[in-house]
Amino acid sequence: MLTPLKKIPFSLVIEGLSGCKIIPFQKKDKKDIVLLEKLRKAAKIAGNKFNKKGVVRPRPNEVGNDIEPFVKKALNDIGYKAGTPTTNSGSKKSTGYPDIEFIDEFKRVNYLECKTFNVKNIATTQRSFYLSPSEKFKITKNAHHFVLSFEIFITKSIGKNNLFKCKSWKILSVESLDVDVKYEFNADNARLYAKELIIAKGNL
Repeated sequence: MLTPLKKIPFSLVIEGLSGCKIIPFQKKDKKDIVLLEKLRKAAKIAGNKFNKKGVVRPRPNEVGNDIEPFVKKALNDIGYKAGTPTTNSGSKKSTGYPDIEFIDEFKRVNYLECKTFNVKNIATTQRSFYLSPSEKFKITKNAHHFVLSFEIFITKSIGKNNLFKCKSWKILSVESLDVDVKYEFNADNARLYAKELIIAKGNL
């Protein structure tokens, strides 16, 4: 258990958890060419709208959630039907992979994850992509899987916080991504603070 599993094909993980396949992006496919051009347009719209005000956060890893609504709106503005993915139980779920499900002009389902990155550590081994198995899994269809990631930077400090904006973007197709599994043991509060575990306590 001390040795994580390494380099597991992400496509196999998705198929094993959901029964659905990742459809590879084909650079020479006419439909995929149109789709990519639309995603480029959405990225520019989302980034420019985000930069009008930016976002105030203490840490850069918190900015990814803030950019998601801009991406979702941009996809809808260019004519795609974008929203929160529906799980295999039929409910909408905002947390977890992926952030957005959208339908393109060819009536195809596509999944998209929103990310941010700092260009200074983009080539490091810092973990930045996560997927947790769930009984209410958000992948329910064969589809393309994309990541839209924005390069963020600090424009100024505001007390203990920073004002973040973005200066570039990347669109990734993750059918060839390799992922690792790291084991983790955990306990909830009910078990951690159980009466039989407490050997001393007091008031201040």
